[in-house]
Amino acid sequence: SYAFNECTSLSEISIPSSVTLIDSYAFFKCSKLKQIELPDSVTFVGNNAFDECKSLERVKISSSMTFIPQSAFWECSSLSIVLIPSSIKNIGSYSFRQCTSLHQIALPSSVVSIGKNAFDGCSSLIQINLPQSVTSIGECAFYGCSALKEVVIPSSVTTIESYAFYGCSSLKRIQI
Repeated sequence: SYAFNECTSLSEISIPSSVTLIDSYAFFKCSKLKQIELPDSVTFVGNNAFDECKSLERVKISSSMTFIPQSAFWECSSLSIVLIPSSIKNIGSYSFRQCTSLHQIALPSSVVSIGKNAFDGCSSLIQINLPQSVTSIGECAFYGCSALKEVVIPSSVTTIESYAFYGCSSLKRIQI
């Protein structure tokens, strides 16, 4: 935990394949870090691991992970490319909150749940494709996604919690 916390000049890191775990707040507020590629050896990433990495533009998630942890990329305001493997089943609460440069994200057909506030404040998010595997959309999941224009909610969804699409002021079409 907190291994490279607030290393504000750190702009590049290469994670070797010997690493299996990145704990909570490991790269918290590494404000110059531009990209992260998690090798397939990484099976676990702790909460807030890359929280407030404001220069982070690109992330590749390990194919050995099954969930994106809580607040993992909260306030990564430059994040525009996220590569999510088909091993991911759950998008954790607050995981991409305030990622204001995120235009679109492709969720693999393995994703079952989207946690509360997962994409809250992603004000540039225009499109999100919810796969047929999704069964629940958490509270405030897309809260304040003011650029979101269309949402297709698959028949697999059984729960949409409160305020899930609150403040989506550009939303013109919802297909359920």
